[in-house]
Amino acid sequence: MGKKVLVCLVCALSMLLFGNAPSGMAQEKVYVNGIDANFPPFAFVDKTGKPDGFDVAALDWIAKEMGFKVTHKPMDWDGIIPSLNAKKIDIIASGMSITEARRKEVNFTEPYWKITQVLVAKKDSAATPETAMKDGQKIGVQRGTTEAKWIEENLIKAQGKKFELVYYDSAPLAVEDVVNGRIVAAAMDDAPAKDAEKKKPVKIIGSFGMPDETFGYAVRKEDTELLKKLNEGLKKLQASPEWDVLRKKYEL
Repeated sequence: MGKKVLVCLVCALSMLLFGNAPSGMAQEKVYVNGIDANFPPFAFVDKTGKPDGFDVAALDWIAKEMGFKVTHKPMDWDGIIPSLNAKKIDIIASGMSITEARRKEVNFTEPYWKITQVLVAKKDSAATPETAMKDGQKIGVQRGTTEAKWIEENLIKAQGKKFELVYYDSAPLAVEDVVNGRIVAAAMDDAPAKDAEKKKPVKIIGSFGMPDETFGYAVRKEDTELLKKLNEGLKKLQASPEWDVLRKKYEL
């Protein structure tokens, strides 16, 4: 066989095996994790522009342990599930509550965190959950969240409450308006509420009747192998000393 024919055959075989990768090797899959850019301590973007938070660090550990690569992409929370199903991202590991409505669209890992929804008011406020939600008051909430939907359906529609619900792109933005006096309180998960207490002159004044929820990582319905890896990785992480290290680092 001539050298030219042999070279052609080798090139053709390489194309079949590895596609058009410039290096001649198949490109390794890198999973993209969609995160809320402002949901401390679970997910946020730090001062240098780098994604950080408990979920970001936990997923990095899981990826290394389970032998895959991951990157983190900040995005709008209210469109994050459509982005997942449109294959713009591959995972949602960013403090997402597991709900039956969301289960119809995505698959969740086993729960890894339990949360309670609370109200945050100014530190010197005498407000209670009952007075904060009186007629004419303004309550802040992050759009696209389970607490926003629960308040709409169970307090405003079902009970006829007359307070005004003001929507924000993130819980910290709602906290800023609490501090500035534009709203009397903001509804959110207890973890970001405790984070806000450490950084701003605000306090948790109590819950407002919403049942506790749990967090899980979300993937597309068809990504069963990825779901298996994430569940196994979460189990290993929770059984390792690193779990407590991360909890301490992010003050959870």
